[in-house]
Amino acid sequence: MTFKPVISRRQLLQWSGLSGASLLLGGCATSLFSEQVGQAFEPLNQNLQALLLSQKPVPEFPTSAIEPNKLLINTFDTTPQIDPLQFRLQIQGEVNHPMQLSLADLQTMPLTSMVIRHVCVEGWAAIVQWGGVRLQDLIHLAQPKSNVRYVYFKSADGYYESWDLASAVHPQTLMVYQKNGAPLSIENGAPLRLASPVKLGYKQSKWVTQITLLSQLMPMKGYWEDQGYEWFGGL
Repeated sequence: MTFKPVISRRQLLQWSGLSGASLLLGGCATSLFSEQVGQAFEPLNQNLQALLLSQKPVPEFPTSAIEPNKLLINTFDTTPQIDPLQFRLQIQGEVNHPMQLSLADLQTMPLTSMVIRHVCVEGWAAIVQWGGVRLQDLIHLAQPKSNVRYVYFKSADGYYESWDLASAVHPQTLMVYQKNGAPLSIENGAPLRLASPVKLGYKQSKWVTQITLLSQLMPMKGYWEDQGYEWFGGL
């Protein structure tokens, strides 16, 4: 199988629906006022932040900077039981080629490794090495329709998230099955989780089983976003 991971700038602009006049709102929603403002200007906010991403690589760290014991595991996570041999990643929605991929299928694709800072909205950070498949490669294989703007993620524990397409096809957004050069542990999201230096930790879903590409943002935007967190969640 031949993979063509490069997303053209024209394709990115078509998918993202970028506009020239936008307003940048930073940080997370921490008050009723900020939440109301964020909701009012969300379409402008996401367009400008997507434009600022512009697929520019985020500087990475040397492997010597890895902090192996600093990536915390949230105690409120309910760890699902997943048989790696039975695991399937579904890619569906407004695509021309929906598919199901096993972990073995994913591991036959080109491995991308990166050492980045994982930043949690709770105030801590850790430098981690992640290894897996670029999400843009998977999206390319699924052949999204030209009106796709958003990517939804569903997890085995019931967690759900949504991203703008520009962030999803950023070259350092990965679906990972390795952490610090070793197989990903179930506590950290195995068999498959999201990892990216362009999003805060709550956007980086663990135990991902389903990816859905859509043209419209559904009312249920994300587990924490539906409780008041900012939707874009960018760094």
